[in-house]
Amino acid sequence: MANRMATEDMDDLHLRIARVTEDLRTIQQELNCAAMQAPSDPELMEALNSLSETEPIETLRSALDQMRHFLWFYSQVMDNEPELGDKLRQAVTTKTANDETFKSGSSFLDQLSRADELLLLHHLAEARRRKPN
Repeated sequence: MANRMATEDMDDLHLRIARVTEDLRTIQQELNCAAMQAPSDPELMEALNSLSETEPIETLRSALDQMRHFLWFYSQVMDNEPELGDKLRQAVTTKTANDETFKSGSSFLDQLSRADELLLLHHLAEARRRKPN
């Protein structure tokens, strides 16, 4: 029963990934068209350079950079690189000791990245401790 639910959850995740990937491709095509038209259209160029247009793009860029970083980390953990896994496990055990330094010296995205990594590592460590059904 639990295995079936996990399979359904992964199927849902794969569908979401496919939808997001398609959305990203569509966004890229639309931005590409706008970028190609903008040099010959001063009004469009001015509109594209306005804060209301550049802010969402910067937000998207930051989110995509964060996702790229996390996906690299995820693939390293899933590929079972022992050295990286050992280092990350050690980082989890020393996290509480370094928590104050971590909060004061890092940007929000760095904190989010490390939080994602720690959450995934914690989940993988817990999964190893559980007995298979």
